[in-house]
Amino acid sequence: MHTISALASIVIKELYRRKDFYVLFVLTAVLTVAVGMINIFNEQKIIAYIKDLCLTFIWVSALVIAIATTARQIPAERESRTIFPLLAKPISRWQLIVGKFMGCWVACGLALVVFYAFFAAISGSREHSWPLLQYLQALWLQWMMLGIVTGLVLLGSVTFSAPSANATISLVVVVGILLLGRHLGKVAFKQPEPMSSIVYTLYFMLPHLEWYDVRDLVVYNQPLLPWADVGLASLYAAVYGLMLLVATWLVFRRKPLSL
Repeated sequence: MHTISALASIVIKELYRRKDFYVLFVLTAVLTVAVGMINIFNEQKIIAYIKDLCLTFIWVSALVIAIATTARQIPAERESRTIFPLLAKPISRWQLIVGKFMGCWVACGLALVVFYAFFAAISGSREHSWPLLQYLQALWLQWMMLGIVTGLVLLGSVTFSAPSANATISLVVVVGILLLGRHLGKVAFKQPEPMSSIVYTLYFMLPHLEWYDVRDLVVYNQPLLPWADVGLASLYAAVYGLMLLVATWLVFRRKPLSL
């Protein structure tokens, strides 16, 4: 466990030494400051629209951080040859995978906390207390979703040779799932056999990332989601993320490390 936590801490330090996070944070800050300015005029429809825009940008920023950070982990270790002394004796390939995953996932969680805290501080109403539990549910579910994304990209990092190809393909796949995944069931219903069964199988095999998009909960201050549903969604993300980690290990343990 100490080995895994040490690897994770290195990944976190690496992220916050790069400029990626700070650029995205500044852009997010600009939009959230715009929310605070518009809030002065009490135009509720405009405020809701800008809040939704800000949360969308937080989603995009978190996805970019998760994909860009995870995609370069294993290839960067191989390119710099630091993976050879790591795996010579001190740690196993499984520990390396879990350590890289935990580092990327925790780093994304820390970034989300910063994003949501700044967003809440700027967009919070002066007349009412912040909808704290709504923020916590939205942040938690988004973090669970990023766990699936991190596992998916980590699998790609041991499959594709170039980090750029892995990042591009992963981004296309994740965006495609978010935009189209929820509609595959309707598409399958209208298809003849055997296409209908194939599309239904794809619908149930793909991770349902759209379940974790609860921006309306914060934008419109909706009632809290049932905690049982949040727990089931978290369990689904944990199981799916574990399966992706196992798949990554199965590919990585048979992969030669020669350059």
